[in-house]
This record gives sequence, C-alpha cells and structure tokens, in this order.
Amino acid sequence: MIEVKSINKTFDDKQILYDVSATFHTGKTNLIIGQSGSGKTVLMKSTVGLIRPETGEILFDGRNVMEMGSGEIHNLRKEIGMLFQGSALFDSETVLGNVMFPLTMFTKMSVGEMRDRALFCLERVNLKGADSKYPSEISGGMQKRVAIARAIALNPKYLFCDEPNSGLDPRTSILIDELLHDITKEYNITTIINTHDMNSVLGIGENIVFINKGRCEWVGDKDTLFDTDNAALNDFVFANKLFKEVKQYIMTGRQGNKA
Repeated sequence: MIEVKSINKTFDDKQILYDVSATFHTGKTNLIIGQSGSGKTVLMKSTVGLIRPETGEILFDGRNVMEMGSGEIHNLRKEIGMLFQGSALFDSETVLGNVMFPLTMFTKMSVGEMRDRALFCLERVNLKGADSKYPSEISGGMQKRVAIARAIALNPKYLFCDEPNSGLDPRTSILIDELLHDITKEYNITTIINTHDMNSVLGIGENIVFINKGRCEWVGDKDTLFDTDNAALNDFVFANKLFKEVKQYIMTGRQGNKA
C-alpha cells in the first residue's frame, strides 16, 4: 500500500498540488485521472520520488520517502517498476536486452540467470519468441508489452504506469489494460496508473483518484463513478456522448429496479 498524506507542490511560485491525500491499495489497479494540467502527473511523479513536494508524507508500506536518505531511496527503487508513456525502449537493444536492462542495474545475477528471468517475463506478456527482435521491428502494442515485461523484471512491489494506452488503438488498449490488471492480481502489486482513457477507467478502475485543479476531489471505483454528484468529475468522465448515454442507461435501470 502507498499512502500520500497532505502533500503540497509549487513550481516557480505557482502551486500545483494543494494538500493532496490518497491511498493506493495493494493488489488493485489504482487510477489517477483528471484534466490536462490538473496535477495528476505531478502527483504520480511526487509519489514515485521523481519530484519532491514541499510538505507532506509519502509512505510505501509505512516507510516515509520524505525521510529517506539516498541509500534508502536507491533500495526502494529496486522494488518499483516503471512503465513510461512512450515505452522508452532502447532502439539499439533487442527485446531481450531491454528486459534485461534493470536486472543488470540492480541485481548480481549471472548473465544466464538474467536471460532466464527476462525470457520468463516476455512469456508472461505473451511475447515468447520475440526476444531477438528490435523495437523498430515490432508493433506499438508489442513495444508496450516489452515495456511491461521490463517493468516486472525485478518482481516489483509497486508498479507505476504513465498513460500506458497512449497512441494505441482501442483493441490493443483493452489488451494492455487486462494485462496490467492480471499482473497486479497475480503478483499482488500496488499498481498506480495515470490515465485519461475512459475505457480504462470503466474497465479496470478498482480505486480511482480524481484530481481537479491540484486538489483531490473524489475517490471511488468504476461502479460508484456513476453515482457521483461532483460536477467537475461528471464533466470529465461523461464529456463523451457515448459515456453519457451509458450513464443514463445504468441510472434508468437502477431506478427501474427500485420501482
């Protein structure tokens, strides 16, 4: 579990986060959602330790990052997997080399052990046999799965995903969502996903944190999302006509059941 308590962050005298508190649960897909410029990316970067807030606490299973020295932070990062928006694969490395990279950085495994672990992770994301290919030789969806394999190579306790469906078609996006959800359950990871993809929100949103203008305005799941009376959240989630119709259909069905 990761807990964020009353964090504030300012850049150049402009406050971005205002007293934000949130809890991200182990074994669940935790989503951070909000408009562009709302502060959700700053919240994620603060949580993972890429940005340091001025005040507040960030607790990884009770361990306060704000009180850690450089050595403790280095050790904590061994427990963290990162999935970047653009996959961030090394073009000059094979798929296997990309997945092995964090193992070379943070472990003392032999080359054979690293290779075996990397091949296992590639098989877990359904990329068996793709290890000798280069990123330019595979599709965007496959690149994303390579990035997921790399992110879980160290068997992390915590997994951070920044816009994992960016640039993907709807079908591939669903496959990535399902893969992240399955891995979270299988390995009991605390997974935090920064997204504006409403398909992801309605598909795998087990714990949703809505950030609006730097403040945490709502916390719930994909089911309670339909019951919110938060105007900003409704405008964000149901701006799409299709999602509005889905909400109206669900709410009408609920009213009919009560009758």
